[in-house]
Amino acid sequence: MTSVKKSSSTVKILFLALLGIFITASSFAQTGTAITMGGNTIHTVGKLPAVGTEVKNLNLTGVDLKDKSLSEYKGKYIIMNIFPSVNTGVCSKSVRKFNEDAASLKNTTVLCISKDLPFAQKAFCGAEGINNVVMLSDFRTDFGTAYGVQIADGPMKGLLSRAVIVINPEGKIVYEQQVPEIGQEPDYTAAIAAIK
Repeated sequence: MTSVKKSSSTVKILFLALLGIFITASSFAQTGTAITMGGNTIHTVGKLPAVGTEVKNLNLTGVDLKDKSLSEYKGKYIIMNIFPSVNTGVCSKSVRKFNEDAASLKNTTVLCISKDLPFAQKAFCGAEGINNVVMLSDFRTDFGTAYGVQIADGPMKGLLSRAVIVINPEGKIVYEQQVPEIGQEPDYTAAIAAIK
């Protein structure tokens, strides 16, 4: 009788463990976005806000360590270039490319957003001659969670995924791209076309 009870308890424990794994996997599938890193699937904590929705205000940290709010750029087009770290090849290339493009865009601000510390962002911009974009850090806010871009699992857990959001002067999203592979560049042409 005791061995039957032990077997029954073991089966219940295994069932509950498997159920927990299934529920966790299902919750990622329902709430997060599946992307890849080197071909391996990872997830974000949510989804990007949809085209047509009004943007949520945000507070991020500038290279001067002061809080910056999205409302400071009201009345302009805003391109949000979101990425894991300026210290990687594809991320730094995206900052350089948007910096180059921003010089010719009228009534547009490009916000380059990562979890990098403001000191690293400032040093990168100084070394690269970057002066047409605004570098912002998410190191002390919940931007990644609010916008669904924080990576939820894998080796880059806690960093931001690669994404682009374009906001019109009225504060509505007119373009969004969650880049499907972390090592892939965003679609610069489509992002720029969204403001013309």
